[in-house]
Amino acid sequence: MIIHTVARGDSLFSIASRYGVPVSRIINDNLLGENARLVVGQDIVISFPPRTYTVRGGDTLTSIAEENGVSLLTLYQNNQFLNGEATVFPGQTLTIEREAPAFGAAAVNGYAYPFIDETVLRRTLPYLTYLSIFTYGIKNSGELIEPQGGDDRLISIAREYGTTPLMMLTSLTEQGNFSNELVTEILSSEELSDRVIEESARVLVEKEYGGIDVDFEYIGGEYADAYVGFLNRMKNRIGDGYLLFVSLAPKNRDDQPGVLYEGHDYARIGDIADNNLVMTYEWGYTYGPPNAVSPINEVRRVLEYADSRIQSDKVLMGFPNYGYDWPLPYVKGETKAETVTNVGAVALASERGADISYDETRQAPYFRYFDRPESFADSVEHEVWFSNARNCDALLRLIDEFGLYGTGVWNIMNYYPSLWQSLMSLYSIIKI
Repeated sequence: MIIHTVARGDSLFSIASRYGVPVSRIINDNLLGENARLVVGQDIVISFPPRTYTVRGGDTLTSIAEENGVSLLTLYQNNQFLNGEATVFPGQTLTIEREAPAFGAAAVNGYAYPFIDETVLRRTLPYLTYLSIFTYGIKNSGELIEPQGGDDRLISIAREYGTTPLMMLTSLTEQGNFSNELVTEILSSEELSDRVIEESARVLVEKEYGGIDVDFEYIGGEYADAYVGFLNRMKNRIGDGYLLFVSLAPKNRDDQPGVLYEGHDYARIGDIADNNLVMTYEWGYTYGPPNAVSPINEVRRVLEYADSRIQSDKVLMGFPNYGYDWPLPYVKGETKAETVTNVGAVALASERGADISYDETRQAPYFRYFDRPESFADSVEHEVWFSNARNCDALLRLIDEFGLYGTGVWNIMNYYPSLWQSLMSLYSIIKI
């Protein structure tokens, strides 16, 4: 796979001619429209599959898989335009075999709300080892609150693609808010925490989940021991038949101050959990100054610390499937950024006539634009940071560099072609 960065004057035809590939392949690999308007600085993925197949009349995806000695899952992974569905048409060119991945195998966990669009879900599931369904909350009584909209649909569909569904447990209250007070109350009472553990074990069995993903944040340092005890009892209760995932704040040292960090003891939690998601994102955030969401220099510092405290093959690196758009100038306590999708960011740059730049230190793309270019006197300048193929490639290579188990994507509610193309170029996907 090659990543081409669009230069002024480039077109889909000129790019295809340069690399000797069909325009249709570029469109399919990047999920572009035939009349897509390219942006200077935009990344375009170019693939060179060693084996393809042109669909004939009477073919089905199953017959094509059998004839070519591959699985349906492989065809879904290699042809994202299929949307995870078995429908094919005569004349379509399918990738049967991709170029061999650069490294070995990696696990991928994706986070989704129950209201995810089914097309997006089915298109994504072939690339996922696990699906964490967001989220079970907790009542003050210790009873659990089911995910809004229910989780049965996602559990069922995940199983169709060999993806293991994970029950997610967070400190979401009945009012729909995250509460460190609730976490404190739970960790302060062994009786209450054991009730939460029992309720969780019951749901695991009833729903046929493959494990539980615990994300308790903003734990005061004085409750670090209690949280370790809670997780240890949770692991003992669910037994070896179920996995325990734990989400960890992005620390870079033991004594890092702040309520986000102090309650997470990397070494002891890492010993208990089967897998640990290190939440390596949100350096650029809603109320902070413009910055990459996951600057690679900061991500590397966290992974170096995690590597010193946790067995590396039990660690998943967090990957953000989103960016932010900040109005300028940034004023601390006043400026609020808006969330953008990675695909939407490129569309916004195209709409506003902005060129995309790339920060080599952060290994992330960004651009600036004016929201009312027709009237600059009344216009507000904006700065947008997001992800592109080069950013995906740089971050995902850290999995191999640190010997990690894989990555966890927050979240999969919007489909991002470059992420999955980059992932497949580097790793084969573990399926349990």
